[in-house]
Amino acid sequence: MHPALPYRLLNKFTIVVSIIGVGVALVDSGFTLSTWLQHLFHIFYLAIILLGFVATVGRYIRRKLPLIVNKVAIFDLLTGMAIVMLLVVHFTALWQSGLSMSVDGFIAIKVAVFVTFIREISDNNFSLNRAFLNPAQFFILSFLSVVLVGALLLMMPNATTQPISFIDALFTATSAVCVTGLIVVDTATRFTTFGQIIIIGLIQIGGLGILTFVTYFSYFFKGGVSYETQLSIGEMTHSPRMGDMVTTLKSILYVTFGVEALAAALIYISIYDLPAMSISERLFFSVFHAVSAFCNAGFSTFSAGLYDEALRFNYPLQLIIGATFLFGGMGFVIVVNLLRYLRHRTQRVLYHNDPRYTYQPWLLNINSRITLITSGALLLIGLIGVMMFEYQGILAEHSSWYGKLITGLFTAATPRTAGFNIVDMDALAFPTIMLTIFLMWIGASPNSTGGGIKTSTFAIAVLNTLSLARGQTKVEVFKREIADISIRRAFSIMWLSLLVIGLGVTLISYDQPELDFIKVVFECFSAYSTVGLSLNLTTELSDFSKLVVSVIMFVGRVGMLTLFIALLKNMRQRNYRYPTEEITIN
Repeated sequence: MHPALPYRLLNKFTIVVSIIGVGVALVDSGFTLSTWLQHLFHIFYLAIILLGFVATVGRYIRRKLPLIVNKVAIFDLLTGMAIVMLLVVHFTALWQSGLSMSVDGFIAIKVAVFVTFIREISDNNFSLNRAFLNPAQFFILSFLSVVLVGALLLMMPNATTQPISFIDALFTATSAVCVTGLIVVDTATRFTTFGQIIIIGLIQIGGLGILTFVTYFSYFFKGGVSYETQLSIGEMTHSPRMGDMVTTLKSILYVTFGVEALAAALIYISIYDLPAMSISERLFFSVFHAVSAFCNAGFSTFSAGLYDEALRFNYPLQLIIGATFLFGGMGFVIVVNLLRYLRHRTQRVLYHNDPRYTYQPWLLNINSRITLITSGALLLIGLIGVMMFEYQGILAEHSSWYGKLITGLFTAATPRTAGFNIVDMDALAFPTIMLTIFLMWIGASPNSTGGGIKTSTFAIAVLNTLSLARGQTKVEVFKREIADISIRRAFSIMWLSLLVIGLGVTLISYDQPELDFIKVVFECFSAYSTVGLSLNLTTELSDFSKLVVSVIMFVGRVGMLTLFIALLKNMRQRNYRYPTEEITIN
């Protein structure tokens, strides 16, 4: 027998048992069970942890090569120490209580079971079989799976203060995974802390995607990623070179968790004087809103969101959350490229005589330039529009000029798929509503946590229109020519988005003709662009309309063009071209 075979069997067995353990832990947390069953479950948790510990030790015993201290070994050491501490604490408490200790909420062991599952499954080579599922199909199925599992989790008794229907749970899970923020039940009052943790977990998974997590853990523990998986990740992240895939993936995770941690710390500082909130409540508020902001989700643990009286005039908090969701909506690849550019510029200033830091052309690539300029222009247009239309309207309650400016800036930025509101949306003037719909439709930047047709799509459409008006046959910008495939993709995304939104408006208006038409239009644009803003219409939707909006949110998150790519077979390119004919237009 091959010496590695017993270990592989132990590893597979541990993975299966730990998956069952994660499911049991969720059931244990979501339902109120009898004491004897809870004790039985916790014995099962201890068995899983012990089994994972044996598998980890066996991983090093079977090695013939000398032990190398690397990141995996350090992780295993820290995990092993934590597990030993948990076992000591647990058995000590059991011994002192004479096996009568209440084990309700013994969260540490449940977390240890989850860590065991992650550690053992990461020791397997993950490879996306492109012959079975192409990247678009895997992307769609992964999101759909998380939505369905999230809906079931949110229906557990301990996740809500009072039971909710499957439609409401499905809507909430879809809104969280698709980082939208539309709600049919109050997140603050209808969900317990456990339910809110489920929601924030769905938001984090939806913002980054399952494939990002799975691939990174596989790379972290195995030191490499299969060629097929690299191709798939490269297509999803638009990495220009295969070698950039893993680097881009690591940068995405580091930037995400780094920005979220910094935002949580700043949010905590900004709300230090909030009355009737304990330290733990302020900490949970900070983490929840940091993740929700960076992922452009728009969920809040306050019933009125940031429009709550305790937060409405907290301008530092608004600036922190606004900067966080703008950063998240900029696009992971753009952020990484911008950070590298800023680092290089700083190094050139500090070490101007060092030949290693000479000028590098096109360090800030064309994607970043187009995205940054378009985003800045749209933000400026939104700010000017809000200040013009609402200076005597929703901005009137802010007495100071900087209060009006910050509120106007936040109101102009939040339609870029953030979904947080610091004003009464029902009180918006009609021109502001139309401007908000326009900004929601464009949305965030590509490869970001936001939705919409994306800033680059809008920029290409504008550049193409200007080129046609000038009589040019090519679209040129920054001394570069835009590829025809990019122009074709941009216009496909634009008309498909309007098709989905128009169909959604038609179905909802047919099902509920009594609803205000402009509110329905606003709701559908918000859902497709995964924004989360509403003119207080969401709670009035029927079950059918909720399903329609859920589908619109899902399609808006994965992209209608991605759905077509997943459903239609790729046609083989043929080595011929038909004669070109010009079609009469306009």
